[in-house]
Amino acid sequence: MYKITMLFLDMEKIIELKSIELADMLGIGDQHIKLIESSIPVSISARGGRLSINGNDDDIQKVDSLFKEMSGTFSSKGALHSTDVSNLIKLIKTNSTSSNGTINKNNIVYKSRKGVIGPRTKGQVSFLENVIQNDIAFGIGPAGTGKTFLSMAFALSSLEENEVDRIILCRPAVEAGENLGFLPGDLKEKVDPYLSPLYDALDALLPKKKLGALIENKNIEIVPLAYMRGRTLDNAFIILDEAQNSTAMQMKMFLTRLGMGSKAIINGDTTQIDLAGNKLSGLIQAKNILQDVEGIGFTYFDESDIVRHPLVKKIIVAYDENDQKNRD
Repeated sequence: MYKITMLFLDMEKIIELKSIELADMLGIGDQHIKLIESSIPVSISARGGRLSINGNDDDIQKVDSLFKEMSGTFSSKGALHSTDVSNLIKLIKTNSTSSNGTINKNNIVYKSRKGVIGPRTKGQVSFLENVIQNDIAFGIGPAGTGKTFLSMAFALSSLEENEVDRIILCRPAVEAGENLGFLPGDLKEKVDPYLSPLYDALDALLPKKKLGALIENKNIEIVPLAYMRGRTLDNAFIILDEAQNSTAMQMKMFLTRLGMGSKAIINGDTTQIDLAGNKLSGLIQAKNILQDVEGIGFTYFDESDIVRHPLVKKIIVAYDENDQKNRD
């Protein structure tokens, strides 16, 4: 997909793009080039299917790395937005990638069917460090910041490296009031609609046949939070998603399931609480109580970490501004 012709001519590098529409890579009106040139002191020009980069050697290497990351993003998403380019520029400038443009080998989380998975924003790098350093890691922030996706990648990596024996994925099924006994079908049929975001993340990382085998062999379990009660989970990687919709009692129950040799990730967005009756969110209470407990780490994502469609960021900012006006 991406081919480089390495021609260094007086601090000039030629990059040849293959099988990629140049306009998609460079943006409408060359907006991506303009964004790069405003952030890194280089001059970029397009000649047919080639890009010419002029500048000092270090800056040329940064831009070369940047275009590799842009190519990878374009290949995986089928599109490349200015927000993607901005985030990748930040990543390059903070040395989160190596000089050859791939994710730093120390930051590679998982090699999925869609390529190498690793942190692409400052918040995601902090999240990686948080998970490595602590047995319990919280990821708190808005939708689209990669919390669930990265957590799945962490868990699958641990499973394949035999660091854990199984992965337990759960989320509150508040939409059903967690009174699942009245719903038709067996347990899987009852809960699957409420757990579909977890399946979506796994499906993006694993081939269907492999995923099916892991679930059948109980190497991966996907359950509602209410079904975690009474269990002690040794040698497991446990992920609680949408944790803002857990009650205070459920959060305490979940955190005390951790057994020997296990790790847990708790993700949520405190602006999206769906609990009825003004119940206290277990995520908010945990944040207040556990902030200074050794072995527990917190990562706070913000709008700059959003890696979905660029409109997601604008929507979140607009809602935040509206909430602030209402508070004032």
